[in-house]
Amino acid sequence: MKYFSATFLNHRIPLLCTLALTSFLVACASAPLPPTDSLNAARDAIARAEQADARQYAGAELEEARAKLVMAEKAVAEEAMTEADRMAQQARVAAKLAVARTEAAKAAEINREMGRGADALDVEMDRQGEQK
Repeated sequence: MKYFSATFLNHRIPLLCTLALTSFLVACASAPLPPTDSLNAARDAIARAEQADARQYAGAELEEARAKLVMAEKAVAEEAMTEADRMAQQARVAAKLAVARTEAAKAAEINREMGRGADALDVEMDRQGEQK
């Protein structure tokens, strides 16, 4: 009986070591990857906001987007990939908001300019009418 248990145990040790090594490798392989797509989307959105002059029209939103991107990159460095993805997505949304606010401000500016032009035309037409 003693021989049987020693042989039995000798066969189990390599099996247990193999299982432990496999478990370790699976745990390492399942570590989350950096949210590269989210980070790139955030960077692209911030670049578009800068090109749209968001610094002038929606500076607070642009700065929020940049700050969130920095937090996302810090989370990647700390290997907190879920947090990094969330921060990157928030950065992208803040940058898109900056673009939307910029476009709205530019449209309002154009509207005011067109209103001034229409008022000037009204004045000119009234003046022309008075002269006749």
